[in-house]
Amino acid sequence: MLKRERLHKIVEMVNSQGIITVNEVINELNVSDMTVRRDLDELDKAGKVVRIHGGAQSISYSINQELSHTEKKGLQINEKMKIAELAASHIDDGDTIFLGPGTTIELLAQNLINKRIRIITNNYPVFDILKHSDSADIILTGGDFRKNTGALVGPLTNSNLRRLNFTKAFISANGIRNESICTYSIEEGEAQEIALNNSRTKYLLVDNKKINKDDFYVFYNLHDIDHLITDGSINKDVQKHYEQYVNVIVTNKQD
Repeated sequence: MLKRERLHKIVEMVNSQGIITVNEVINELNVSDMTVRRDLDELDKAGKVVRIHGGAQSISYSINQELSHTEKKGLQINEKMKIAELAASHIDDGDTIFLGPGTTIELLAQNLINKRIRIITNNYPVFDILKHSDSADIILTGGDFRKNTGALVGPLTNSNLRRLNFTKAFISANGIRNESICTYSIEEGEAQEIALNNSRTKYLLVDNKKINKDDFYVFYNLHDIDHLITDGSINKDVQKHYEQYVNVIVTNKQD
């Protein structure tokens, strides 16, 4: 394959998948590691891709229009279920926990119905899942309802959260890049920041497609998170990169 054809193919792969790894290009084009890295560097300098650790990202992959709640529920469902199950194993009877917005957090809630814990949430779908639990105490923060995500946000939400302390907080995000944790909504980000600051132990739950991805509002620093839980499909080079910021916990692919 000529170099021009190879570069064109790499750009097609990046634009189709959003993010690609060096190993994916090696397997697809049957070329050496050195060649792929050189090609990605060249495409980055030409402004055709964004070079990231272990691969490349599409120029248009960042800061897109926010997906609806229904659309998000259909993405990476198996990976999210594994993340939720693993996160639930970190919750003990007697804990007072905060659950933020996000479809991964909603799957976590399904694993908590029989736990003897106190749950504070600004995620209305989480409340809807847990409201019939006979063992968990549920507190809904109140606030302005964001239909697109089911989150409660705004001054009332933030005021209530500032008065509460948690043993553990579980939040998700639309993307993380290096130490930046991002979301689409400023108001959702502000509420999660308050809850995290009031929590002894902080958990971030994101599937591998959220890693090395930007979004509009940076609401927290990964250095200040205790544990990042992600799925077993994360690229090993990417995992190693993020371990310099946070303790990375990965689900088992065989689950």
